[in-house]
Amino acid sequence: MAIVTLTTDFGTLYPASLKAVILGICPGMDIVDITHSVPHADIRAGAFAIYSVAEYFPEGTVHIAVVDPGVGTSRKAIIIVSGGQYFVGPDNGLMMPAAGKLGDPEVYEVTNKDLLSTVSSTFHGRDIFARVGAFIAQGLDVREIGRRIDDYIGLDISDALIQDSRIMAEVNYIDDFGNVITNIPHNLVNRKIMSGTVLKINGHNIPFLDIYAHVDAGCMICLIGSHGFFEIAVNQGSAAKSLGLKNGVSLNIELIGECGR
Repeated sequence: MAIVTLTTDFGTLYPASLKAVILGICPGMDIVDITHSVPHADIRAGAFAIYSVAEYFPEGTVHIAVVDPGVGTSRKAIIIVSGGQYFVGPDNGLMMPAAGKLGDPEVYEVTNKDLLSTVSSTFHGRDIFARVGAFIAQGLDVREIGRRIDDYIGLDISDALIQDSRIMAEVNYIDDFGNVITNIPHNLVNRKIMSGTVLKINGHNIPFLDIYAHVDAGCMICLIGSHGFFEIAVNQGSAAKSLGLKNGVSLNIELIGECGR
């Protein structure tokens, strides 16, 4: 039996409804919560959450992702097939970075309304996406659920811009440790920044090093995190609090010199 994952901005109560629908169709299904703590309506943060973990799941996994400020509008409900995995959710770019990382995505619009029961205008996560995801996990072919389309919304979460000695970036995600994860991918960092470089970020001079322990507790550091993106951290503290940053904020990062350890 396939694995179903859930990624939402629903908080503590509403995810149970998705699980109830899935288990009603597929009793005993393995359901993995990626997170239900995506900041409300923050598509970019939700996209990063799925992107950072999808590749570690086996083929056949069905990812149901719902960060959907456009719920009830004319935006499409879609299924993406990529790398042997499935992504079910709204057509707002949320699932595209993860799907693109796995392979060459095929996108299908959900058109078979016979698979659905009553659909609330405010809870498509329960009434559309959970049901469709469960049917896919049960073995239903996506071509029986919808039609393939080419007009879908994309999203790039690695779109930082280098300008001479500056990097124009954005905060993708702030994790539970307070680490500030940016949209600067490791390959861009490796071309531009050497270990030991000092960076100026929001008025703070911060060294770019390899591991958290290269600075004392309470000190700020920049590094490449396990997710493959440039992040700002505080050893045993919160960079988000220290710098006053939140998801979606723009960053101007200046390369100013080198430091010793």
